[in-house]
Amino acid sequence: MSKKKTDLSQFEQSLTELEQIVQQLEHGELSLDQSLQQFERGITLARQSQQMLQSAEQKVQLLMQHQQQESLLPFAPEQED
Repeated sequence: MSKKKTDLSQFEQSLTELEQIVQQLEHGELSLDQSLQQFERGITLARQSQQMLQSAEQKVQLLMQHQQQESLLPFAPEQED
């Protein structure tokens, strides 16, 4: 498997696990100790995912600079009504 596919797969797996953790915490059926463990795991996953996104953004910016195109604008998602 190529590194790009591995990185994407790891990112998607992290997001899936993070979503599961959020659901578990929202249901409130975990003990305090379990909740703390899941919260710590969630923080770790969120930080790892953020690092992967930052790395991807840097690669895109380098490619854009290399091609001498305009700089990227910050992403602003559309707000739902």
